[in-house]
Amino acid sequence: MQQAAGAATEKMQAAGEAMKATGERMADNGASVGTKMLDQAEENVREAFAAMRAATQAKDLSEVMKIQGDYLRDQSSRAMTQAREIGELIVQFGKDTGETMRGGFKG
Repeated sequence: MQQAAGAATEKMQAAGEAMKATGERMADNGASVGTKMLDQAEENVREAFAAMRAATQAKDLSEVMKIQGDYLRDQSSRAMTQAREIGELIVQFGKDTGETMRGGFKG
């Protein structure tokens, strides 16, 4: 009976350690997503200012419209790429978290 209780205690401790490791990993992953989003925001701001600078140097309205159209097209493509990058990070974090949890419940 003591042996069974000892085994149960060990399993509970392993599960608790796995949950702690999972929580730590989730916090790290959240920080990674936040950093990635800030990097993307900085890129978007740089591109917006570059387009505004180009527009101030335009010779006529048609050139301004071209600059604006190019910027909007590029921004749309960039937004899709950025969303995909964040989605891929989140999927990978989910896989990693699941592996950490499963590892703690083996035995």
